[in-house]
Amino acid sequence: VQLVESGGGLVQAGGSLRLSCTASGSTSRINSMGWYRQAPGKERELVATITRSGGRTNYADSVKGRFTISRDNAKNTMYLQMNILEFEDTAVYYCMAEEVAAGTLLGIHWGQGSQVTVSS
Repeated sequence: VQLVESGGGLVQAGGSLRLSCTASGSTSRINSMGWYRQAPGKERELVATITRSGGRTNYADSVKGRFTISRDNAKNTMYLQMNILEFEDTAVYYCMAEEVAAGTLLGIHWGQGSQVTVSS
């Protein structure tokens, strides 16, 4: 499974951005997906996750009500709509995908990272 992200950039505080993560390879094996972020000098942290069907989502408290995770399995693409961006949202954002077969986790895959910079 390979993951390619797009959509990062520079935005003013209060603005919006949408990140995309497109998967290729063994996409039929992708189970849950998610977004993580890592700010300079900090550890990578969970932003949001979504189940294969899209029926269940989970968000970090810091982004609840501002960010929305979604996926389009027909396009093998996951999205992160980020609204009301804050300076503290500045980070490199990584998409993640779980590869599963016969109920067994085969691996965790990561995208290359996409820089999001919010100016105050």
